[in-house]
Amino acid sequence: MYMCYRNHMEVTITQFRKDLFSLVKEAEKGVEIWVKHKTGRFKIEPENKPKSKLDRLTRTDCINYDVPDPSDGSLLREMTALWEKDWDEFERLP
Repeated sequence: MYMCYRNHMEVTITQFRKDLFSLVKEAEKGVEIWVKHKTGRFKIEPENKPKSKLDRLTRTDCINYDVPDPSDGSLLREMTALWEKDWDEFERLP
């Protein structure tokens, strides 16, 4: 019998012997495995902690050259014109 918590699992030495490979796979995923034996408890964990999926991402710089320079106000004028067009169409609805 073993108890499972969020990131912690405790098993007896007998259970550990039975489920050795599945418990090692759990430890590879980052779950702490504690094995109880008559002399005490032992912790099993991977030598290198597993990284999250976000840690494995490769950073890339993206630059969109098609965006107009916002400092001249043209983007705001364009957005305002599109809003006003949508509002005019909305007012015409029955």
